Amino acid sequence: MSVTSKDVAYIADLARLRFNEEETIVMTSELNNILHYIEKLNEVDTEGVEPLSSIHDQINVLREDVELQPLTSEDVLKNAPQRQDRFFKVPKVIG
Repeated sequence: MSVTSKDVAYIADLARLRFNEEETIVMTSELNNILHYIEKLNEVDTEGVEPLSSIHDQINVLREDVELQPLTSEDVLKNAPQRQDRFFKVPKVIG
């Protein structure tokens, strides 16, 4: 299977793209290269090969979801550079 410049024009129209003549030639060549590569991949014997869900076989280890006591306002504001009552005090940034 190969792509023609007519196919590229049709695909470009569907994607709402516009190519000049030179860009159409380049795009036709690039799409044909992609299809050629896919044809090569189809020649590979994949019988008995497990499908991959990840590129490595590490398993994600999650910690137990344990409910803890929430921090108090005083604990949260303990290291704040500036505070006003129970709030963080920050410089005014909007005029």
